[in-house]
Amino acid sequence: MDLPYYVGNQVGNQDIRLDPNGSSQGMIRPDGYYHVSDIKIALQSLQEVGAQVIHDVKDIGGDKLIASLNDTEDNVIGLIQ
Repeated sequence: MDLPYYVGNQVGNQDIRLDPNGSSQGMIRPDGYYHVSDIKIALQSLQEVGAQVIHDVKDIGGDKLIASLNDTEDNVIGLIQ
């Protein structure tokens, strides 16, 4: 999927996604995304154990939603539904 704000490819079961404007949003390194069946429930569950939202749920097209958080040790956790 290629859009002005997003480029994505899939290799096997691995999604590879690039946001051409990511650096302006503080994205300075590649981050992994965990596939979840309900992103809102996963986001809430992680917040309940101390994770802080970096980017709230965002529709990236193609019926895909993403979000990212920092865990309690400042590691980035990406979610994709």
